[in-house]
Amino acid sequence: MDAEEKRIRAFVRVKPAAAFAQDMIKFGPDNKTVDIYIKRDAKKGPVNNTQTDWSFCLDGVLHNASQELTYEAVARSLVAEALLGYHGTIMCYGQTGAGKTYTMTGATAEYQHRGIIPRALQQVFKATAPSPEGCLTVSISYLEIYKETLVDLLAGAGGRGRRAAPLALLDCPQGVRVKGLSIHPVSREEDALSLLFQGETNRVMAEHTLNKNSSRSHCIFTIYLESRFRQSSGVKCIHSKINLIDLAGSERLSKTGSEGQTLKEATYINKSLSFLEQIVRALADPRREHVPFRQSKLTHVLKDSLGGNCNTVLVTNICGEAAHVQETLASLRFAARMKQITAEPLINQIHDPEETVRALEKEITLLKQELAIQDCLANRFFVSYDPLSDSQRAEIKAQVHQYLAGATDEIDVLNLRQVQEVFKQFKLILRHQEDELEARFRSKYILVDRTDLAALAALQEAGLLDGDGCLVDEEHDQAFGTATASRQPGKKKPRRPKEPWKEGVRSSPGKGLDGISPTKGQVVTSTKDLEEKEGTKDQDAAETDAELPRAAAGDDLQRPSSPPARPVAFELFKQEAGSEISRIFKENKSILLARRKRSRAVVQRINSIRREMEGAQQTLEARQQLRCLEGEYADEEGQTIIDEEEYLLITKLGDLKKEYRSGYAELKDLEAEIQYCQHLVDQCRTRLISEFEIWYSESFLIPKDVQEALKPGGHIRPGMIPINRVMCLEEDEQDKFERLQETMLPAWPASASFYRAKRKADQKEIGAQHGTQPSGSASWTCPPQSHQK
Repeated sequence: MDAEEKRIRAFVRVKPAAAFAQDMIKFGPDNKTVDIYIKRDAKKGPVNNTQTDWSFCLDGVLHNASQELTYEAVARSLVAEALLGYHGTIMCYGQTGAGKTYTMTGATAEYQHRGIIPRALQQVFKATAPSPEGCLTVSISYLEIYKETLVDLLAGAGGRGRRAAPLALLDCPQGVRVKGLSIHPVSREEDALSLLFQGETNRVMAEHTLNKNSSRSHCIFTIYLESRFRQSSGVKCIHSKINLIDLAGSERLSKTGSEGQTLKEATYINKSLSFLEQIVRALADPRREHVPFRQSKLTHVLKDSLGGNCNTVLVTNICGEAAHVQETLASLRFAARMKQITAEPLINQIHDPEETVRALEKEITLLKQELAIQDCLANRFFVSYDPLSDSQRAEIKAQVHQYLAGATDEIDVLNLRQVQEVFKQFKLILRHQEDELEARFRSKYILVDRTDLAALAALQEAGLLDGDGCLVDEEHDQAFGTATASRQPGKKKPRRPKEPWKEGVRSSPGKGLDGISPTKGQVVTSTKDLEEKEGTKDQDAAETDAELPRAAAGDDLQRPSSPPARPVAFELFKQEAGSEISRIFKENKSILLARRKRSRAVVQRINSIRREMEGAQQTLEARQQLRCLEGEYADEEGQTIIDEEEYLLITKLGDLKKEYRSGYAELKDLEAEIQYCQHLVDQCRTRLISEFEIWYSESFLIPKDVQEALKPGGHIRPGMIPINRVMCLEEDEQDKFERLQETMLPAWPASASFYRAKRKADQKEIGAQHGTQPSGSASWTCPPQSHQK
């Protein structure tokens, strides 16, 4: 590519306006220059050297241009080169309300008004027609940068109720990568458009004076392409991506009148755009050695798109009114600076994994031959480097058993594979013995891990453990009908010293009372010792299940005679339609109870440590007073000499203080967890009752002829549409789609995928508004909510 082709291309698109300032904004005859003329301010006097005219030379001026003409001039060649392996970026820049989103996405209601992204997808999938030379794989991602926070607009599109993970920017050898961003493979144009429309519904929008639907964030829609071509020398694999960027518009607060949340969003937008302009200035200056890409999330993401191995096109959207001439002038200056940036587009070719495997297999064969030659020279004729056979493994296993039994003193090994097999057999024997020992203990006792504070608290409530976490005495055990391990009849077991509590060790949610093996950190009790605790747990579960029907039975007196009673219907709802949210509620409630029990155990431990600290402090003060009365001894340096007992008290007091601080910090963490879990329980309860009301109304309070469509197997699912839509005879989405097919398909044969994707997006949005989206299954989370709109 020559020097001219390496520069970033810049176009200007003028928003149609009735009051176009023809005397201030003029276009050249070649549609590549824009001239700005501003009248001189007479108030500044006769001597006024302020510049009043500017001329900008760009790659094209799109004035009164249709969406199709805009795509042909801006994007078609870039997408065609991306199919050959070149990275591409199209970026829309300009003031708020200038038509950036319309240029990039278009109007989703009309096929002929679709923007660059839908047309690029159509061009890509037309090129994916099957051919004998190769195949093309397409993937999609949609990233939003809202107030310097990365948001995945398609986070819930790939899984059932999956919660979005936090995103982070990483610098890799292949370029900047967004860690945690979901990438969705698509095989049809309709699937790709569905993802686009779904992401558009999740964008953050707001209203101000200049724009009723103003984008409050920067959005990057990325199309990933991977092509494989079979050649005589092997398989050629190239990959590329197309970044389609819709930047938020710059705002002048004096014109937009933004305030509150909109004002904060405008501050972030203007700040990130000012950083972008600094990056453009630095890239356009060949004397600059450092380019501060890390100043903002936007500039960091665009690091590969500006000045790298990427074809970049800038579309500058401007307004033609005289009131916005200053913003228009600023946008044109930015476009002129962008044209000064040079890029070096390269085909991104990667090594085919299959070819790499074949090359490695060939190298392994050569190395084996080299080893055979070396063994022959060293008179080692029976060494084999192939994987061990079953007979060889059986022979090594027999030798290991003989070695452990004392029948032999050596194990014959000739190569590294045999050494690994010997250690593997040792590990299997050790694991088998551990399983046998654990099974023997589990047949007689229940093993409780000392780090499981909730289980220890339950044992203390049952009277099996004292306040120090030790087993109770023999007489106390007999009163509860218990039997402890390793206890001789007629003798009292001496109290064991208190085990140190480890910092940072916490029991996992839902963990049972079973441990792994009877180590020193475990308590061994008989299985019948926990009958009282099991009864307590069953009672708590019964109270949890009984709490919800009482909340739903408040309107029982107002129900009609034909539908079932609300408590009965509520139990049916929890088993069928509300089973998922009911399960999440019960899990959150059980976690809340476990955290409360654990908190009580930590409080008891802190109180015990505090009492021990007070005793140690009193003993230490008594020792110090006695030393003062008897007289102090000092060494040569004048330091007071203390005896060993006083030193041990000081050391013990310091350790107790550390342990107290650790327990207090753990208690604070537990209190925060309890508060958060209580919030989740309340939120789940509210969600469960509200969904039950919707289900009850749609299942029992609508006419019988409409109920047939809502039965299992019907085309309408309860909760999909509100009752007022069911009861009226409005035109549904399917009827609208059929009407559009009749009117639009003759003129636009390729519009079927576009309208099918739009219909699916509308149905998902309606379902999300009425709570019919699938809920998440994580026990620590409530059902997911959609992103802010």
